[in-house]
Amino acid sequence: MEEEYIKLIFGLKLKQLRTDKKLSLFGLSKLTGLSKSYLNEIEKGKKYPKTDKIALLSEKLDVPYDNLVSLKLDKNLAPIGEILQSKILKEIPLDHFGIKESDLIDIISEAPVKTNTFISTVIEIAKHYNLSRESFYLASVRSYQESNNNYFQFLEEQVLEFAEAYQINLQQPIKTDELEDILIEEYGYTINDQDLKTHKELYSLRSIFVPKTKTLLLADHIDDAQKAFIYAKELAYNFLGFTDRLYTFSWIKFENFDQVLNNLYASYFAGALILPRKALSEKLISIFNGEALDNSKFLSLFEAFNASPESVYQRLTNILPRDFGLNNLFFLRFTHKEGSESYSLNKELHLTHQHSPHANESNEHYCRRWVSLKVIHQLQQSNVDHAFDLQISHYQEDNQSYLVLASATKDPFHPDQFRSISLGLLINKQLQKKISFIDDRAIKHVNVGVTCERCPVKDCDVRVASASLYEKRIKNEKIEEVVSDIFKKYND
Repeated sequence: MEEEYIKLIFGLKLKQLRTDKKLSLFGLSKLTGLSKSYLNEIEKGKKYPKTDKIALLSEKLDVPYDNLVSLKLDKNLAPIGEILQSKILKEIPLDHFGIKESDLIDIISEAPVKTNTFISTVIEIAKHYNLSRESFYLASVRSYQESNNNYFQFLEEQVLEFAEAYQINLQQPIKTDELEDILIEEYGYTINDQDLKTHKELYSLRSIFVPKTKTLLLADHIDDAQKAFIYAKELAYNFLGFTDRLYTFSWIKFENFDQVLNNLYASYFAGALILPRKALSEKLISIFNGEALDNSKFLSLFEAFNASPESVYQRLTNILPRDFGLNNLFFLRFTHKEGSESYSLNKELHLTHQHSPHANESNEHYCRRWVSLKVIHQLQQSNVDHAFDLQISHYQEDNQSYLVLASATKDPFHPDQFRSISLGLLINKQLQKKISFIDDRAIKHVNVGVTCERCPVKDCDVRVASASLYEKRIKNEKIEEVVSDIFKKYND
């Protein structure tokens, strides 16, 4: 067991012995002659006493020396030992959430049996849903984004410093060739866009970076916007000095949480470089100030930058909360295989709380009234490369409405697949002040659910599954109501 955990276990045992004897820290200090602050450091696992001090504690607390230094814990503290030995706390990036490991252990030690049962339950649920370590890391980093409103000022400043250092004009669309030149001239990269295509197993990868030779292997079927993002991300890793990083895009696996976090930072940097905050905010103000809905203005937003629709929507999740005070939003990415009846929600972000929709692990049928799914259908029925639409979605169960923007494109890595990106903005007083066209009657208003199985909308012409879970809930509520009435009747 690691030295720090040995300290923790000794501290926990000392604290338990002290409390069992109804001694305060002050009382134990007076009994042993050891300072209160020193004893407190021991109990928190920050210090391990020398042999003579352990002997003194053993004598004054009337416990055998060997029992005190043994790593064996009694039944009350045994669950904590199991948690420490499992090293699960090392898997959780506590510091990124402002949590000290010692504080968490203090909480556990106050009610070890109950706390261990809770943790064991969480682990069992994770196993049941086949939650991998990578999934856990991704969930952790998503929570980190949400807790920071998905905005990182230090990265915004780093982008400005980078642009100044390399004389990049952020008022003009970023040129891919310009980023490539910096990678080659400044960081010694070799760009290879031929070798990846010789390996059919790697068709879904956009890039691989080989650090020893600084070779960046690119897929030959990516477009210019995707290439620009890859270059910008590589520049981020170098400019920010991140060495603990991922070498494939898209990722294959993560070795540790820092790789996931650095991947987030590099992606954020790339988005902020290609879609500069000031330029994007100015264009959004022009769109939002219009009294009438104009889809062409939204489409021109995508054309104004050398970026994919997904990058634009991702960047909006940074800008809208910070510059427009639109803090309540969700971001969704769906994929759909042609000829299939299923839609997969494989990426989501919620600011600043869990908005509808959020059912990506339920294995149910997502509401076909969502504009997120409609744009995929529109794309399939047309010859365009980018389908865009928006609507106001009313969630009857939550009594909330969202202005939802959605774009659909073909998946360049899977010829028979389509994907959509959506951004939902909660309609509240702040949004009504910022977006002038929100009351335009040209905007479609649609009652929606989350999944067909949970949807209360009646006479839905696009329903693909019965409202089984909704009906079950209503039935149970009626049963509870009748039982309650019976209790009232016979209690009177």
